[in-house]
Amino acid sequence: MKIAVVTDSNSGITQEEAKRLGVFVLPMPFMINDETFFEDITLTQKEFYERLAEGADISTSQPSPESVLKMWDDLLKDYDEIIHIPMSSGLSSSCQTAMMLSQDYDGRVQVVNNQRISVTQRQSVLDALKLLEEGKDAAHIKNILEEDKLNASIYIMVDTLTYLKKGGRITPAVAALGTLLRIKPVLQIQGEKLDTFAKARTVNQAKQIMLNALANDIKTRFGGLEGGPHVRLQVAHTQNEEAAKALVEELKSLYPGYDVHSDPLSLSVACHIGPGSLAVTCTKILR
Repeated sequence: MKIAVVTDSNSGITQEEAKRLGVFVLPMPFMINDETFFEDITLTQKEFYERLAEGADISTSQPSPESVLKMWDDLLKDYDEIIHIPMSSGLSSSCQTAMMLSQDYDGRVQVVNNQRISVTQRQSVLDALKLLEEGKDAAHIKNILEEDKLNASIYIMVDTLTYLKKGGRITPAVAALGTLLRIKPVLQIQGEKLDTFAKARTVNQAKQIMLNALANDIKTRFGGLEGGPHVRLQVAHTQNEEAAKALVEELKSLYPGYDVHSDPLSLSVACHIGPGSLAVTCTKILR
């Protein structure tokens, strides 16, 4: 049985990497000054941040039903089943849309609702590929990934409050006060929600808060450090590559023997938090 793995560009998987992995990536659409662009197709990371710095009016959208159906229909000419891994249903309606559309495919399309985004979503794609190698069918893989949905955490240090204010996540008054006090909020994604986790006054303090939270997760939720790695560690960022590299090296020194993957955050996330952010994540290794 041939099974295709589909995700969207919120996973951080580029079109080039998708070809190497043998998966398929739906590009997320953006409206920039009323013109439509598609991530990693007609909009690069560099171009996105240039437009963001210019103050362009940027908003995100979900892939159109037509684009989803076309990809599925084309793939089902060559594949028996599809595993579709979209971004978290708590952060976008694209997951619910895909689930609704899949009802017309008699079980041949399995949509995974496992509350992942960015590097944790990418890891779900890699896990799906591993489960395929083990001979699991699409429905079985969907169940495994969804049962594992709460076994991941993301902590994000936001460098500027400008974009949280612009997106309506904080009020102008709170943004003004936070900017005056040089607040660096640390956000958390665990399950379907994006919540405020803590507030810091410096970048180093925010980074330490994230590292402490990560250590606590590993100890209390993922079985500690005994017996070898139980989690995968990842770093993500928005136009903050040098800091991300430094954080990767710090994690490697704190957790010898652990691989640490690093990627830019997807543009759909960057649109809401702006440049200069830094994130650390852990996902439980499937056994």
